[in-house]
Amino acid sequence: MSDFLGVAGRTFLVLGVANRKSVAWFIARSLEEQGAQVVFSVRSEARKQSLATLLAGRPVFVCDVEEEGACARLAAAVAAAGHAPLQGVVHSIAFASYRDGFKPFHETPRRDFLQATAISAFSLVELARALKPHLARDASVVTIGISSLTVTPDNYGYMGPIKAALESSSRFLAKSFSADSEVRFNVLGAGPLKTSASAGIPGYLESYLYSERLTFRKRNLDTQEVANAALFLLSPRSSGLNGTTLVVDAGLGANFYDQDIIRLAMRPESAPKPGGTA
Repeated sequence: MSDFLGVAGRTFLVLGVANRKSVAWFIARSLEEQGAQVVFSVRSEARKQSLATLLAGRPVFVCDVEEEGACARLAAAVAAAGHAPLQGVVHSIAFASYRDGFKPFHETPRRDFLQATAISAFSLVELARALKPHLARDASVVTIGISSLTVTPDNYGYMGPIKAALESSSRFLAKSFSADSEVRFNVLGAGPLKTSASAGIPGYLESYLYSERLTFRKRNLDTQEVANAALFLLSPRSSGLNGTTLVVDAGLGANFYDQDIIRLAMRPESAPKPGGTA
C-alpha cells in the first residue's frame, strides 16, 4: 500500500479521547489505519479504565492538564517508555463549566473562565514546552479549534474567546519554536459536530440543525472528515503550513445569505414543508 501521507512507522501522541465519538479517537484510529503508532493520554485513571476496551493493547498515559506540572510528568513518562521522538501531537482538549447554569457572557464567573482557559488553551502552551525535547525536529502539532472566531453564538458563551486564545497561542508557539526547530503548530477549525462534549452545550441541537441548513451541501460534517483533515496537517504533506488555521465546515461560514434561510427568517409561513413543496 502506498504511504502517500508519509505517517507509517511514525509515532504520534493523542490527547483527549473520551469515547468512540471523540474527535481525538477518530484521528487516532485514522493514524493507525495508515500504519502509525499512537500513544494516548487521557484525563484521569477513571477515564483510562472506562476506555480499557477501546484502547486495549495501546500505550495509555494519564495527564490532567488542569494540574500544574502534569504536562511535564506526561512528557517524562512518554520519553521513559521509549516513545520519543514524537513526530506529531494532537491536542483535542476543551472544558467549560455550567455548574451555575448558563449565563449571559457578561455574567461569566471568574473561576469558570480561568479554569476553562487553563484546560482548553494554556494546556497547549504547557504541553508544547514539556514535550519540546522529545519532538522530532519537523514534528507537527495540531489542536482542535472552531470554524469561526467572529461569530457570537449565545449558547457557546465564554468558550468563544477561549478558543480565540487557543488559536492565537498556536501561532505564537509556531513562531517561538521556529528559533531552533521546524516543529509546526496548526489549528483545525472544525464546524459543528456530533460529539459527547457538544451534547453538553445548552441548546446545541438547535444550533447544530441550523448550521446544517447553512452548509452548501445541506449536511453537517462527519467527524471522520475532520479526522481526515487532521491527518493531512500531521503529515509531511502539509509541511508548508505553519501557524495557520485550516477550516473544515462544509461551506457553513460562507453561506449566511442562503435563500432558504432568509426565507425561513423573513417569511416562515412560506417555508417548504418536509416531504412537500411550499
